Amino acid sequence: MNILLVDDHAIVRSGLRDLLVAALGANVSEAATGHDALQQVRRERPEMVLLDLNLPDFGGLDLLRKIIQAVRTVRVIVLTMHAEAAYAARAMALGARGYLSKNISPGELLTAVRRVSEGGRYIENEIAQQLALNETSPLDRLQTLTGRDLEIVRLLASGMNLTEIAANLGVGYKTVANRCSIIKSRLGVAGTNELIRLAITLGVS
Repeated sequence: MNILLVDDHAIVRSGLRDLLVAALGANVSEAATGHDALQQVRRERPEMVLLDLNLPDFGGLDLLRKIIQAVRTVRVIVLTMHAEAAYAARAMALGARGYLSKNISPGELLTAVRRVSEGGRYIENEIAQQLALNETSPLDRLQTLTGRDLEIVRLLASGMNLTEIAANLGVGYKTVANRCSIIKSRLGVAGTNELIRLAITLGVS
């Protein structure tokens, strides 16, 4: 099995490589950036990609989309620090075959790799439970936001603070702050930083 590891931390790649080679006899290559990952996918056409979402040069979900567009047969497992169901829902909707947080055991990672290599799908148990318990996914809830709400989220994700957003939209600071509270409630996030991370990952830009 040919597997490409995409992660910007060398120590993480080293540990994953050792595990996959020892347990599965896999042929493992590595990429530390999204640009390098895309080049390798197009050149080497690996059977599987283990993809971190946090890379210095690419949004993780944008890279996921581009990898699958480049090689339709590739099976992508997302391996990330993001354990929220929102990220998993978006990744699977874009074509990922598996979704795991970096909190999993080596055994569960190997189970996921084997299952996906056999044509199945795998979502980490705790994340799968979150998805099952949610009556609506974060993507569905995103659709409930108004155009003004989405504009506020987009400006937050671009790096503006609430004062700057209020000036940009020509409204009062309290108006923006109140809308942010409503947006966070609808999307099920606790704080502004989490809202920004979610917006970037879901592609609100």
